[in-house]
Amino acid sequence: MTQTENTLSVHSIESFGTHDGPGIRLVVFLQGCNLKCLYCQNPDTINLKGGNTTEIEALVKRACNMKNYFGDDGGVTVSGGEPMLQSKALIPFFEALKAENIHTNIDTNGVVRTPEAQKLISELSDLVMFDVKATTDEGFQSLTGVSRLQAMLSNIRLREESQRPFWLRYVLVPGFTDDENSLDWLIEQFSEMNYLERFEILPYHKLGEYKWEALGMQYQLKDVAENTAEQLERIEKKLKPHFKKVIVK
Repeated sequence: MTQTENTLSVHSIESFGTHDGPGIRLVVFLQGCNLKCLYCQNPDTINLKGGNTTEIEALVKRACNMKNYFGDDGGVTVSGGEPMLQSKALIPFFEALKAENIHTNIDTNGVVRTPEAQKLISELSDLVMFDVKATTDEGFQSLTGVSRLQAMLSNIRLREESQRPFWLRYVLVPGFTDDENSLDWLIEQFSEMNYLERFEILPYHKLGEYKWEALGMQYQLKDVAENTAEQLERIEKKLKPHFKKVIVK
């Protein structure tokens, strides 16, 4: 990953995104991830190499040119890959956006615990979206290749203690994350958090399977069926009484 404090390694950029935070957003997908989720839609973002070295100043200018489209709710979302791997450079990027009064959001797996990542979580991000991968250490290891559940929980608690808003996102993988024990764990861990604004249930799908094959990698969830409407309805009904807002994407 070729990167300095004045640049970011960027995989791609989406203008006028509407699925990565509130309002209309400029979404910057960074290259490189520290997990290898079995259901990853964009496995081409996992490798630490291959991104485009992009000046932070150019990204800020692009965001400023879009301010009229952002309105009251929109702004910039940094996603990936895993954006917190580049947290050192994200700090001046977010400081520059804040100086322009542009809303900032990070979509993260939440497992990076560097001082820079913690500063972004606790101070600089107007919103953080945490992707909750699993509810047990074993499940986390099985789905992502590493066991970092406790690191994720520590960062979510840090955000809550900072009294700043955050969202949770949870992919419903049949046979992995859709059992009753997992749902009960989610309720137990997060339902009392005051700054959790939104809980998103993301149905499992196989849209990224062809990308794995194109990269010469084996997609290991070929035999996992996608969620039925009944499953989604059951889980939404179970979670809805416990959170401010539950959304099935």
